[in-house]
Formats: sequence, structure tokens, C-alpha cells
Amino acid sequence: MLAFHDSTAAVKEASSERMQFRTKPRIKSTITQASELSGVDYSAFTMSAAYEAAIRVITAHERTDLQAVDHKAFFEALDNAPKPTAKLRAALEQRKRTTVSR
Repeated sequence: MLAFHDSTAAVKEASSERMQFRTKPRIKSTITQASELSGVDYSAFTMSAAYEAAIRVITAHERTDLQAVDHKAFFEALDNAPKPTAKLRAALEQRKRTTVSR
């Protein structure tokens, strides 16, 4: 049996928010079985799994890993970036006019 690690336990905040969703019977039954086999509450199991998946997605979007072969080319492009073209300047101006920053 795999040991269960509740990744949400490290978040030191009051549990004041609710999450509600519907699911298919087979999905619920599988999650229930897994939580029982892990010896933890269904809600804790579900919340921990969802939280871990969310962290993985956010990390994947915030981080870029370069292979050694790409490292030199990447930093070369940063150090010697080409001058912006008229088309690029126009795109940036359009973005400024159409994007709302909060």
C-alpha cells in the first residue's frame, strides 16, 4: 500500500471555501475506493489530488527547462536580440490599446 501524503496540510489557512461538482458514478467509486485503500477521508484524498495536479500545471506553465544543446542558442538570442521590426512595434502598440492590465 502506498503511503498517503496530504499536500494540503502544509497550507495554513482556514478552510472557508466550498467546491461543488458532479461526476460520473464510476469516477466517484474509483476515487472512493482509492481513498479507503489509502486510509484517509474521501474529501482529503480528493482535495489533495486536485491540489497536487494544480501545482504541477502551474509549475509547468511558469518554468522552462532547456536541454544543454539549446542553452547556448537561447542565451545567445537574449544577449543579441534583433532590433524590433515595424510589424513588431505595430503589434505592441495594438496590444497596449486592446489589453487591460489589473
